[in-house]
Amino acid sequence: MPDAKKLARIHRVRTLQLGLSRADEMRAHEKFASEAHLARRIQALADAVSPTPASHDSAAALGAQAHFRERLHQSSAAAQARVQSAEMFVNRAVEATRSAKRDQSAIEKLIARARRAAVAKEMRALEDTPPVSPLKAKRHDPC
Repeated sequence: MPDAKKLARIHRVRTLQLGLSRADEMRAHEKFASEAHLARRIQALADAVSPTPASHDSAAALGAQAHFRERLHQSSAAAQARVQSAEMFVNRAVEATRSAKRDQSAIEKLIARARRAAVAKEMRALEDTPPVSPLKAKRHDPC
């Protein structure tokens, strides 16, 4: 069983690792939200550029709209790929945080077990001390 100093040091390290993994998880969630927002904006732009039946634009304008719409669809596909990548990163970050929390909890359990063992050892030491004889104790009662 490791000593208390070693357990305390390991606990500090695990706590720092947990904090770092939580920060990574937060960044991953923020990146995912940002990528999802960008993908929604690109999709909204692509929907806004789609031709309407009432539009009587020239062939050049329709060609320009089609080109712009095609570029937006390409951007939308790239944005969806980034969203999927960000989602996978979020899942990895969540698992890393969960693992760090398990590690920290295990160390906390070891610390609690070491404290209980130390208390039990002290109690056994107190039980093993010889009793104090009442004859040796001097009482000074008022006479």
